[in-house]
Amino acid sequence: MATSPTALTASELQLREQVRAFLAEALPWGTFEPGLGMGAEVDRAFSVALAERGWIGMAVPTRYGGRDATAVDRFVVVEELLRWGAPVGHHWVADRQIAPVLLRYGTEEQKQWLLPRICRGELCFCIGMSEPDAGSDLASVRTRGVRDTDGWRVSGTKVWTSNAMHADFMIALCRTGEGERHAGLSRFLIDMRSPGVTVKPIPFLNGSTDHFAEVVLDDVAVSDEMVIGEIGQGWAQNASELAFERSGPDRWISTFLLVQEFIRECPDLAASPASSRLIGELAAQYWVLRRLSLTVARTIDAGGTPAAEAALIKEMGTRFEQDVVNALRDLLDRELISGPQPSLFERLLRRAVLESPSFTIRGGTNEILRSVAAKGLS
Repeated sequence: MATSPTALTASELQLREQVRAFLAEALPWGTFEPGLGMGAEVDRAFSVALAERGWIGMAVPTRYGGRDATAVDRFVVVEELLRWGAPVGHHWVADRQIAPVLLRYGTEEQKQWLLPRICRGELCFCIGMSEPDAGSDLASVRTRGVRDTDGWRVSGTKVWTSNAMHADFMIALCRTGEGERHAGLSRFLIDMRSPGVTVKPIPFLNGSTDHFAEVVLDDVAVSDEMVIGEIGQGWAQNASELAFERSGPDRWISTFLLVQEFIRECPDLAASPASSRLIGELAAQYWVLRRLSLTVARTIDAGGTPAAEAALIKEMGTRFEQDVVNALRDLLDRELISGPQPSLFERLLRRAVLESPSFTIRGGTNEILRSVAAKGLS
């Protein structure tokens, strides 16, 4: 994997300062509960405020409500939002995945209907990929779309669906034909308020039910206008989408706040020789991953398709996020027992312990990513 040195330009640095100033004013530190990366809270008002500044749907053409901005510009904005722990949950999927999918595969009517609303921060989307008994093998999906006179009828179950309880729409991968495993797959836009859609929150070990959900689709009516691209094109769409969601800051910065708050709340322990060495190692790894991630964004802006490089960054980045959690737990050397008033660091660490196992699953398991990288870089 060869990369070229890159740094932010003067205009990109100016954008970064604008985002930092906005966050300091809109979300003063200590006035909100920061989140861990893309798993942060859902706050529609905050998403609308971002959209008013042109920071949602940045790469969408201006004729659809976007800014025609670069991948690097979006990198700058996303890095600052996640570093701050901002509540990006409402618009995250719509901004990162749905808008690019619609631009590439959507009909003109779908673009005109949905893209301006995404760019205004109005819509929340979820992704219907994983299914019971299929694990990370998306080619084994059983949710089926059956043709009827007025469109399609969709039935099946999707699991580990992030923010399904808040979403306006799901983009669902369904089987619409027979043949080889990768053939006969299509994607539909499903209105989450349609008859036949049931959302069942999946609780974490601590009883919280604010993130994952099981979505049951029982003979849900989907019109032809809600088909994404062509019938049978679902696998190709899915592969393309995953390739470009794997290399952003969200793949290595999720547990950054843990390190920051550890230093702030445990200064004596952080100053010990063992902690100082660990913090130095983590800082070096953050810098390397950030440089690689930024290089991929530059490559995309230059018209490249760095799918293998993106897969490798995601594999390294999400393992690193988990390593941060484990290293800090080893340093503390105590059980995370709930107390009456846990500090911010303790709250973040408890949440990270619960969520970090999913880091190396969402967006592709490590085994899949290594295969993609090996084939693409050989």
